[in-house]
Amino acid sequence: MENTITIRKPYKKLGFTYLDTAEISVALKKLMANYQVHYFKLRNFHWNVEGPDFFELHEEFEKDYNRIKLNIDDIAERVRVFGIKPNLNMKDVLALSDVKEVNKNLSPIDMVREVLKDYELIHESLLGALNATLETGDSATELLINELIRDLEKRNWMYTSWCK
Repeated sequence: MENTITIRKPYKKLGFTYLDTAEISVALKKLMANYQVHYFKLRNFHWNVEGPDFFELHEEFEKDYNRIKLNIDDIAERVRVFGIKPNLNMKDVLALSDVKEVNKNLSPIDMVREVLKDYELIHESLLGALNATLETGDSATELLINELIRDLEKRNWMYTSWCK
């Protein structure tokens, strides 16, 4: 019988293995990329909305991009908790994001429809991140994701109601 001692020190952060945190971090980076593209679209819509709904939508888009900016920061900080750097340049963000840029002028109703399309994509990304946290038992990230889902569902309801 061979007497070999294998010394392995698994990476641990908050009780999770590197593999567990990597899966969560990948999901969070995708979510963050989706939010970042969405953020820039909201800024663009805020600056360029015109027509009878200008004041209302101008204000709502501003509220949204300010909220999204905080979401992005919360997600990035959660990734940092796991010892991973969320350094995403714009090229990487655009490649990773399911949310796509808009390169044409839109009417106010089309801007809102675009926001609603983004919400569907972001929701899918949120569910992907949530599943990664549930598989790992990461209750702190699960709480963050659930808060983001609740907020997204409320904004979706509001914009959907506005479209009627």
